[in-house]
Amino acid sequence: MGQFVAGVVVVLALIGVASILAHIPWGFLSPVVALIGGVPLLNAFVKAFFVANFAALIVLFLVWLERKFAGWMQARLGPMHVGWKGLAQTVADAVKLLVKEDIIPSRADRPLFVLAPYLVFVPTVLAFLALPFSLTWVGYDLPLAALYVIAVGSVASLGILAAGWGANNKYSLLGGVRAVAQLLSYEIPMVIVVLTVVALAGTMSLVEIVQLQAGLWNIVRWPHLVVLIPGFVIYLVCALAELNRAPFDLPEAESELVSGFHTEYSGMRFSFFFLAEFANNFFSAGLAVVLFFGGSLGPWLPGPVWFTLKTVAVILLMMWIRWTVPRLRIDQMMGFCWKVLVPASLALFCIGAILAVL
Repeated sequence: MGQFVAGVVVVLALIGVASILAHIPWGFLSPVVALIGGVPLLNAFVKAFFVANFAALIVLFLVWLERKFAGWMQARLGPMHVGWKGLAQTVADAVKLLVKEDIIPSRADRPLFVLAPYLVFVPTVLAFLALPFSLTWVGYDLPLAALYVIAVGSVASLGILAAGWGANNKYSLLGGVRAVAQLLSYEIPMVIVVLTVVALAGTMSLVEIVQLQAGLWNIVRWPHLVVLIPGFVIYLVCALAELNRAPFDLPEAESELVSGFHTEYSGMRFSFFFLAEFANNFFSAGLAVVLFFGGSLGPWLPGPVWFTLKTVAVILLMMWIRWTVPRLRIDQMMGFCWKVLVPASLALFCIGAILAVL
């Protein structure tokens, strides 16, 4: 009961803060906005700064949420001692990571080892810039936003491989190779599903895709639902695989590979991998909301509030799957992608293309 009350309080607090921010008359900041907008480099820096810090705050909340949700799934309490109902536990963990010693193995490839965490985290921040939290709350409304987020997200595989190779550790290398093979394999059906939505919408702009769902969400719109309901299932499975979440957590399987590609990392460099994982979790769920569930559209509440609530609902679904389904073997995981998901996504794309023409 205490966990339920804590969860309700946190959700209501988020709704309250977002509602207040959405209704503040920001006109008094127009001279500052005009100044920033007039200098392209300054404009880009300010947006990247806010997005990076927002991603860090989101990670703090998601770590607490996952610990509480996992505790509920396993009939235990989760963190309870640091702050009310454990709300300050993730802050304490963040401080701990900040002050931990940063160790570089003596036989590591130093440039690759140092650069890898940033190659994993930065693409996540860049992808957030194109994610519409509402029709107006978006860093950059790109006409090719769907293509942009797919391309930027793929860059993280370079950082993962660099982390595995640069550590000069066999467990790290095996974890990195597994992660890249898994990411590239499951990226294919995910991209095909995204392109199916793009074909049905007739645009690659994520803001326009949301606007087209003003009357009805894509996933319940006839006849699109014939394609998009199974498409969402495929997208969800691929998102779990790309996030290295159970049942697809083979790259960091503790019983086989210690901790995978970040075995040798500590301190802030390890925290960048952690930030990237949970920020990607929010981004993947947010992209699903944009493509299938009407984005920020909804009655009564401000758009950013609706977007946040829908995204958290998808994240909870992903957590439920993670804490329910056992880990697959590597051959089962790869075979499921190439023998099931790729043919199924291609079939859905063909059907979606036909529906788009009709």
